[in-house]
Amino acid sequence: MAGILAVILAVASVVVWRWWHHRPPYGPQALAVTSSLTFVSYEEAQAALGETAHAPVAGGRDQLVLGQVSWHAPPEPLDGGYFAIFLIDKRVNSKPEVFSVAAPQEAVAIGSAGTEHRIAERYPWLRGAGDATFGDDEWRSNGSRLSVADEKVSPLTFVALFPYVEEPDPELPMATAPVAMTDLLLALVYLGSDGQVYWAQRLRG
Repeated sequence: MAGILAVILAVASVVVWRWWHHRPPYGPQALAVTSSLTFVSYEEAQAALGETAHAPVAGGRDQLVLGQVSWHAPPEPLDGGYFAIFLIDKRVNSKPEVFSVAAPQEAVAIGSAGTEHRIAERYPWLRGAGDATFGDDEWRSNGSRLSVADEKVSPLTFVALFPYVEEPDPELPMATAPVAMTDLLLALVYLGSDGQVYWAQRLRG
């Protein structure tokens, strides 16, 4: 009997720990997030970024998208977690490869992380968040996202490049020009220090 009770207590402890571990410290409403997206020229992009970053080089039929995401100071520091900002071309569920950000590199990183595949599992509308999969064991880059490790960088200004590709590869979807504003999805996701997906908020699209 004592052994059965010990097992029950151990299972209950695991369940409680998992609930606590994945429980969001706060919801998106605490941040009062605002955002904007605009098509801009290279000169406009550089002016918006200021002296802290160089705008992506764009020419011909390439397109630049200027974005800004602002939030109020969160009730608690990120403390090892991070905000992930996703700009997704809904036509192909892919993210741009090239970004410029008006923030220090140690505060905002550009790239991807394997744990972000969990986002699409929980939020199907964010299926472009992780890398692209081909077959059972082949993974390919699906563009980049912005990883915000310092909650004090709000408002965050960024510029994304959508390059024009004469003949896109149908087997390798990419976020390319020409793209319309209605094709774009902008989202903010809060992830914990162990990759927990606390919540996702659709900002645009």
